Amino acid sequence: MRTTVRRHLGKVVAGTAIAVAATAVMVGITLPGTAGADDKGGGSGGPGAGRSAGQAAGRQADAAGAVGPGVVEGAPAEGDRGHGRDPLTDDETARVERIALSRQQFDAAQDVDGDRGPQRLGVDLAEPRADEVDEPDAPRRAEVSFYDYRNDTLLTKTVNLDTGKVEATGVQHGVQPPLGPAEQTEVAQLLIADPLGAGLKADYKDATGKELTSADQLQLASMVYRAVPGAEPAVLDKCGEHRCARLLTKVKNGPWIDTRSLVVDLSTRKVARLAG
Repeated sequence: MRTTVRRHLGKVVAGTAIAVAATAVMVGITLPGTAGADDKGGGSGGPGAGRSAGQAAGRQADAAGAVGPGVVEGAPAEGDRGHGRDPLTDDETARVERIALSRQQFDAAQDVDGDRGPQRLGVDLAEPRADEVDEPDAPRRAEVSFYDYRNDTLLTKTVNLDTGKVEATGVQHGVQPPLGPAEQTEVAQLLIADPLGAGLKADYKDATGKELTSADQLQLASMVYRAVPGAEPAVLDKCGEHRCARLLTKVKNGPWIDTRSLVVDLSTRKVARLAG
């Protein structure tokens, strides 16, 4: 018989089921003509007339309260372009990505997998300029952000959707926005492949009876990690300048697995355990 597993990276965090009880309230309604129907010497129509009137009123109430089947309307077709402060359409998002980077910029950058081109983080509708706030026909602009793993820089571009031109470019070092889905997946894959991920894999097998081989088997959330002098191994000293992250991992339809003590440096593709 196996005993409680103590060698693993973290304990499997059990969830707590919360039962919610609903109380049905019955409301009694007295329909016209039914009050006193069984009383002797009641209304002029007698007991039979009272019951008939009540039944007729009940049928009328049922008919008035009848609800027909619901109708689900299809979503309206998404146009090529939005208007005003409408969210970006799929076509606008794709267009912004094409416009934002020149071929030279694309070829010179590297994504989280080491492939050519920067890692796209997100595309958002840009805020109007101060002198355009009250203009109904102000240009629509989008801001797209990329992370270049070749030199650890955050690249932002503001694209005017009316003119199709890049109006502003920003390049920043040491700025670490939240990770995108592709980056989270890469963090998990590096953990699974590294010897320090042995506890994660063991806990997953304990919870499911299966081997953990792919990030697709987990639900993931992430936190950007910045170096704290003296609080971690030297391999993490550049976290903040480098793109580093910790994962919150969960078995799909199952328990959480504690991996918070592990940090992945995506810039160097190394895994380290926090001290303490």
